[in-house]
Amino acid sequence: MDIFIRKETEADYRSVEELTRDAFWNVNSPGCDEHYLVHILRNSPAFIPELDLVAEVNGKIVGNIMYAHSSIQKTDGTIFPVLTFGPLSVLPEYQKMGIGGQLIQLSMQKATEMGYTAVLIYGDPVYYSKFGFVAAEEFKIRTNQGLYAAALQAYELQPGSLSGVNGKFDEGESYQIDPVLSAEFERGFPFKEKLVTPSQSRFMELVGMVHE
Repeated sequence: MDIFIRKETEADYRSVEELTRDAFWNVNSPGCDEHYLVHILRNSPAFIPELDLVAEVNGKIVGNIMYAHSSIQKTDGTIFPVLTFGPLSVLPEYQKMGIGGQLIQLSMQKATEMGYTAVLIYGDPVYYSKFGFVAAEEFKIRTNQGLYAAALQAYELQPGSLSGVNGKFDEGESYQIDPVLSAEFERGFPFKEKLVTPSQSRFMELVGMVHE
């Protein structure tokens, strides 16, 4: 299978929103908000267009990754700039084929070339450890609420870049979703049934894996 990865264009917007909806529907919760996040992220001042990539198979867009500027507020009060990515979306029928991994690796290579130093994300460590991510706790980096979280993962684009960067990670306002506006956006898509699924138990387990 030939996978072609390129930058997203305006002509791709609706296709990417649809694939993101399909990728996340009923996965973490009944329904999803990730397609709305994709929609609003593009207009955020924190958005990084150069790292907004789509994956194509035979001319069909099957995956997408998006990045934004985020930060760590260090214990001394200073701000350390980092990146975050998400959503990382792959159509269900194309998952487990390495497409998500290629999007991660190529985008992080580009981010390194652009001079960025580190990436922090919220995600399942079972998956992201395959790409070199480690628990942010190893760098004494907590959530914005001051807690260590198993889901908070870190990757040094430049070796040693997070050494001594103790503090609280802040994704930024770009990732704050208004549920009312998200529900309104959802009405522009074909009906899908919201269901409770086994994958939601794993998500809730991860959310609960925090400590001081």
